[in-house]
Amino acid sequence: MIKKFVSAAEAVSKIPDGAVVVISGFNASTAPFYLIDVLLKRYIETGRPKNLFIISDAIPAVPGFGIDKIGKLILENPGQEFVRGFLLPFYGWAPELQKAVMKNLVEAYTWPIGIVTRWLRATAVGIPGVFSRVGLGTFLDPRQDGPYLNDLARERKTVRIDLVEIDGREYLLYKAPKPNVALIRATTADEIGNLSMEQEAIYGSVLSIVEAVKAHPGGLVVAQVLRVVTLGEIHPKHVFVPGPLVDYVVIARRGTEVEKYHWQTASFDLNPVISGDAPYRVVHEPMPLTAEKVVARRVVVELVRLIKNLGRPVIVNLGIGIPALAADVIREERLDDFIHMTVESGPWGGVALTDVDFGAAMGHYAVIPMPEQFILYEGGAIDASSLGFLQIDKEGNVNPAFLPGRMPGPGGFPIIAIGSPRVFFAGGFTAGRREIKVKDCRLVIEEDGAIIKFVNKVYKIVFSGRYAREEGKEVWYITERAVFKLTQNGVELVEVAPGVDVERDIFNKMEFKPIIRRVEEIDRRIFCEQRMGLREEALEIVKK
Repeated sequence: MIKKFVSAAEAVSKIPDGAVVVISGFNASTAPFYLIDVLLKRYIETGRPKNLFIISDAIPAVPGFGIDKIGKLILENPGQEFVRGFLLPFYGWAPELQKAVMKNLVEAYTWPIGIVTRWLRATAVGIPGVFSRVGLGTFLDPRQDGPYLNDLARERKTVRIDLVEIDGREYLLYKAPKPNVALIRATTADEIGNLSMEQEAIYGSVLSIVEAVKAHPGGLVVAQVLRVVTLGEIHPKHVFVPGPLVDYVVIARRGTEVEKYHWQTASFDLNPVISGDAPYRVVHEPMPLTAEKVVARRVVVELVRLIKNLGRPVIVNLGIGIPALAADVIREERLDDFIHMTVESGPWGGVALTDVDFGAAMGHYAVIPMPEQFILYEGGAIDASSLGFLQIDKEGNVNPAFLPGRMPGPGGFPIIAIGSPRVFFAGGFTAGRREIKVKDCRLVIEEDGAIIKFVNKVYKIVFSGRYAREEGKEVWYITERAVFKLTQNGVELVEVAPGVDVERDIFNKMEFKPIIRRVEEIDRRIFCEQRMGLREEALEIVKK
């Protein structure tokens, strides 16, 4: 019988040269940092394995951990033979790797998270790639940039996105090399390698990764776990990956020097609230009334209008940054039972964590695997989303993050934005140093930001206004001083904040002139200190 429980060094020694390695990880959550470290150490000491191509469902890294360490190796050894390329939806939490990519030291490609998770399943059943309308008209479209993040990738084209036509409609076909090695993470393994994930923050794409690799003849699956129990101690319905699909199990036991490689998130080792094993009692303190809260309030007002139109509670996704503040407004207005919030990594309800802990939640009532979450997003099963923006142009295109010298990747943004039937882009009207206050139920701009965000043409299109119009999407652009809506003819100004001079504070801070027909004042309640009474509005809707 093959020995299944081995040291990390023995497990990674089985990885062949030229392997396509899929690694689970949404920041620190489900990321097998111990296995990554030992794999890197083996290469440094022996020169093997080499010529690896690494794929992840999100990014198994936070600064200084996971594949960020691989990025540091590449920076310090430009001629390294360890890794030839990466396909990652997000590079933002791996600053060393970002530098290596921008220096053209390693192939770098990117797809949206939901495309990678669907591609894993497609690979498992032998389909040549993933067909999707997501990405059309954006930087991912081969008529623009494609998936390439540097010249080395454009030259080698290990990963491709092709334009195809089916029944007279355009689609993108996403293709990448089939994986033959999986490095995954779980909480517990039993004697035959059955894996459960009870203390993990999320499920991620662990099972889909295993399915993709095991569809490859001789596919190798290595799991990092915290503990081992006897066969039968894990309830059959709690087994997330059946043992026969796991080749080797490596223990990163708590109380040892390697336990730091198995934290639930970057900030939490073991918090029972994050794993859902303890209740989360929210003591909510309303946040101060700032310009950012004004934006969040306006988003929530729109969600309540949606509840009224649909006559039922709604399912939403709130992005990071200012959109995430809408969750605080929802709690302040006691709308939790009317607005069901989801996090792209799988949690439903509760309070989403932020920054390097993003992806985990507290007080959530459900967690589903990330591939299932993105199928719901791409299929339009949610009712609305609110996402941030860096730039918006006259065509309604949105760039959420890309700038020269800054290439974090699209993350989950393209799937959520295009899959959602309604999207409320939310953010500050300008950027840079700003001093904007809310006083006496009016907006007071004492010092405005010098960076214009409403531009003639965005640096990179990550959300296509043209495609959204073709698909009949409802699109709003919400700021502290003005609200715009996407129409068939372009971006239209529909609301202005009390206290704002339209010419001075809006038109002079835009590179294009919006469409103007009927402009109303933004709901004045949004600029006043007291609660807005949105729960009472929602209750009236339900009573009808």
